[in-house]
Amino acid sequence: MERKPFTITMRKDLVDRIDSLVDGTKIRNRSHALEYVVASHFKPKIKRALILAGGEGIKMRPFTYELPKTMLPVKGRPILEHIIELLRSHDVRNICVGIGHLGEKIKDHFGDGSKFGVRINYLEEKKSCGTGGAIKKALPVMGSEPFLLIWGDVLIDIDLNDFIEFHLEESSILTIALTSTSNPTDYGVVRMHGNNIVEYDEKPKKTHSMSHLVSAGVHIVDPLIVDYLPNKSNFTIEHDVIGKLILQNKIKGYIFEGKWFDVGTPEIYHRAIKEWGS
Repeated sequence: MERKPFTITMRKDLVDRIDSLVDGTKIRNRSHALEYVVASHFKPKIKRALILAGGEGIKMRPFTYELPKTMLPVKGRPILEHIIELLRSHDVRNICVGIGHLGEKIKDHFGDGSKFGVRINYLEEKKSCGTGGAIKKALPVMGSEPFLLIWGDVLIDIDLNDFIEFHLEESSILTIALTSTSNPTDYGVVRMHGNNIVEYDEKPKKTHSMSHLVSAGVHIVDPLIVDYLPNKSNFTIEHDVIGKLILQNKIKGYIFEGKWFDVGTPEIYHRAIKEWGS
């Protein structure tokens, strides 16, 4: 991005506060700190999230015969409640939840979200329309600004403010939070060049040279993604959209190091029960 030099005079106490932001890594120097503050003031804030909670959770049976996977308890609270608390703690309070299998149990627990300090509305799927179809269906209610997209079975320790700042700085159509795992074959495997995602392979076969960077199930979506969605109602973002974004250099990766559990199998669920929050 082009930058233009200019000179300003500022109160000493404000200069001191600007200087206090410099940490040598995220904020490199005084000019960068001032740019960060000004950009933060003018940039749109991400205040909305879409949570995909409509899956049948077949791999999690028998647990999911009675409960949606997102309602399975970890540390005494449903997985989905942990996600909503993460959003609320970062002041993301307008939440749309896509529901399907046993969705009434989600609605009964969370209602309109008021007792959890958020506002929740629901998009009901009579039959599965895939991750991409769910996004397409939600776009009319998500507004004109970028929004967070979170898979409803993910427990994640991530600084959403930093993630959002990264996305807004990069001006991408889609930004994916990335983590590393010893067994990447169960996830969307990513290769990077700088901040750009240049390859994405969903649940690939294991190879000696494969990347261990994977999608963590948390994205930021710009509504302009509508231009990349196929003209059908049932499709996935993983197979039908991400490849197009890679070709147009419109997709970025944000690597984080916090705890992460994609609760897709009973084995991972038992690990999450033991290790989450400890």
